[in-house]
Amino acid sequence: MNTATIDLTGCRYLGEIHQRIKKSLDFPDGYGENWDAFEDMLTIDCPVRFITVKGFNSINKELIPYVTPMRDILESHKQYWAHSDCPFDYEFVD
Repeated sequence: MNTATIDLTGCRYLGEIHQRIKKSLDFPDGYGENWDAFEDMLTIDCPVRFITVKGFNSINKELIPYVTPMRDILESHKQYWAHSDCPFDYEFVD
């Protein structure tokens, strides 16, 4: 199973979040760095089947409302692939 870790530890700026996502998941240079693009990339062009998100609670508190949709997108992706031969899962750890 292909796995990846998105380490958000200490993110202080909005741009850092998507740059770390891009690097961790090996998204292409054309990655739009927004939640719609994140969801599209997971569905269309991401071989990763398990994602660990590390340091979510350590990011700048002002960014928490912006980053919260990540959980919903990952859960939706999990449900979408639940009954396939290639299930997807994720975890948040600190």
